[in-house]
Amino acid sequence: MQALCAELGFKKFAAKQVCEWIYKKKVRQIDLMTNLSLKDRERLAQTAEVGIRDPLQSWQSTDGTKKYLFASIDPQKPLSEPKFIESVMIPDGDRATLCVSSQSGCRMNCAFCATGSQGFNHHLPVEQIMNQILAVPETDKLTNIVFMGMGEPFDNTGNVLKALEVLTAPWGLAWSPTRITVSTVGILPQTRRFLDESRCHLAISLHAPFPAERAALMPVEKTWPVKETVEMLKTYDWRGQRRVSFEYILIDGFNDTPAHALATAKLLQGLPCRVNLINYHHVPGKPYEKSSPRKTEAFQKTLQEKGITCTLRKSRGEDIMAACGLLAKTKAKKAVCR
Repeated sequence: MQALCAELGFKKFAAKQVCEWIYKKKVRQIDLMTNLSLKDRERLAQTAEVGIRDPLQSWQSTDGTKKYLFASIDPQKPLSEPKFIESVMIPDGDRATLCVSSQSGCRMNCAFCATGSQGFNHHLPVEQIMNQILAVPETDKLTNIVFMGMGEPFDNTGNVLKALEVLTAPWGLAWSPTRITVSTVGILPQTRRFLDESRCHLAISLHAPFPAERAALMPVEKTWPVKETVEMLKTYDWRGQRRVSFEYILIDGFNDTPAHALATAKLLQGLPCRVNLINYHHVPGKPYEKSSPRKTEAFQKTLQEKGITCTLRKSRGEDIMAACGLLAKTKAKKAVCR
């Protein structure tokens, strides 16, 4: 913004003014930036636009969860047909969490994931990541952001880190990093870069403690074993406000036995962390079903007895899962929020 304002011959403080209009006052039109001169507004409007794009459609669950569908243009192919991405707003008491996407599609090809089935389309540039946050009707009520939507954030690390800067910088939304969590399958070099360059929370998709089984679910295990990620995490100081957690989807008859629980506890021993158990949402065409309440409770109890903080994530928005994708109207493929 400073470079743009300098190029247009604006005064030095103009960049800060424009950022305040976009991120603090959240205007959508340059002509509303009234502390800029009329001449400067006209010149800026000839060069740039605020660029907020509203969702194409939304669905609301009986539990208040809202799913939003956005069009996404490949920045490398601006004339190509738009693809589609999703964001999910999850209300919970005085909290309102927005789950955002970082890619259109995904290259990780996790066996249980609907997004992985559609393949990879493109990385989201910073403006398309931020648009999800600024364009939803709840933008002023959001208390938390989680990068757990479509795509692998650390396959698009540069743009995700820039979006985190906009979210946390004094000239941006000025959020505390503790309000933001980034979830990854565990791409080791990029996870380390994130830890070194950001103070936001980290979540690792675990889903199985045994390498062969995890590789069957998550091909990334073959390149970046989760054991190596855990050992790397143990070299960081987790005594402050920043947290690391592990996501574990319980799949019936696959990863929900007492042996899996014990192996998970052993893997994470010595690392101050939390395990979030997740009920699997069935994806049509996938051979997996969610674990029973009895197995889920036993898994959680085993981890807690081994000194691992463990919570069961409440299922939200299940009644709108079938709607996501707008197959009939937009021909978009299904995608779910991880």
